[in-house]
Amino acid sequence: MPGSECVIIDPGMDAVAGVTGLIMEHHLKPVAVMLTHGHLDHMCSVTPLCRSYDSTCWVHPGDRVLLSDPLRAMGLETRQLLESLTGSAAAFTEPDEVRELTDGADVAVAGLRFQAIHAPGHTPGSTMFRTAYQASADIDSVVFSGDVLFAGSIGRTDLPGGSLPDMLRSLRSKVLPLPDAVAVLPGHGPQTTMARERVGNPYLQNLAGLSKE
Repeated sequence: MPGSECVIIDPGMDAVAGVTGLIMEHHLKPVAVMLTHGHLDHMCSVTPLCRSYDSTCWVHPGDRVLLSDPLRAMGLETRQLLESLTGSAAAFTEPDEVRELTDGADVAVAGLRFQAIHAPGHTPGSTMFRTAYQASADIDSVVFSGDVLFAGSIGRTDLPGGSLPDMLRSLRSKVLPLPDAVAVLPGHGPQTTMARERVGNPYLQNLAGLSKE
């Protein structure tokens, strides 16, 4: 409803105009910007948006350093390309108010309650956010999975800070235990559900098979 508080999740590159347009259209008041991880395509616009709306940034401490130095999570070729386009290394600064998340923390903002699920592998601080959902009889909660889990796939682990062993542990201990009635909103690609991924995602199927041996 007009004037309601809201939460922004993962505002990436060139997101300011689009997010601002939605905020104005629906007369919303952002009070928090929550980051699933510190890659530029998920957090490039966090500081300008936080400062525009006096909002708090929430991020896992494992990725906090990327708020001011996101290039450390890029490969050499990507860093060189960015510098060639901008003429120099881009300057980044933290939002004015940053709060760190820990695994299992409950964050109550804008009338919602998010459970932080630390799931490293794509980055050291990768975190999923789960919140209750009451508009469907088939779905009991929603998980913003960032780049941990996609429809039919998972996030890459070959960038600086990534770790395949950590990703496999996260999938086994943090993703597979999620109930089937969880809707998954990935950082890239279509929406899915845990029921669908449990039977159709080869990465989860392989782990489930290993756990039964």
